[in-house]
Amino acid sequence: MCADHPRSGRTRSRNWQGPWPKTPGRVLGTSLVRLYQLTLSGFVGNSCRHMPTCSEYGYEAIARHGLLTGAILAARRVGRCGPFGTSGIDNVPETIAGPLAALRHRPTH
Repeated sequence: MCADHPRSGRTRSRNWQGPWPKTPGRVLGTSLVRLYQLTLSGFVGNSCRHMPTCSEYGYEAIARHGLLTGAILAARRVGRCGPFGTSGIDNVPETIAGPLAALRHRPTH
C-alpha cells in the first residue's frame, strides 16, 4: 500500500509540509491562501498550467520566505500562468537572491 493512500494512516496535504517559522505574517498569509483553496478555488477550476498549482506555490513561498517576499513570488507566478505564459514544473526557489533578498526578515541573535 502506498504511503499516501488514505488507509495507510498517512494523509498527504496539498500544501508544503516542510518546517517553517510560524511568525504572525506567515500564519496570516498561509491562512489566506488556505481560505482561498477551501472556498474560491473550486469556482476557478483546474486551470493552472504549472505544477504545483499557483495556490500551493503561494502557500509554500509565504511559509518559506515570509509574507512580503512570498506574496511577491506568488504574484509573479500567477502572472506567468496566463494564456501566453509558461507551463510545467515551477518550484519555489530554495534561496532568494537579488532585490527580493533585501525584503527578507533576518532575525538578530
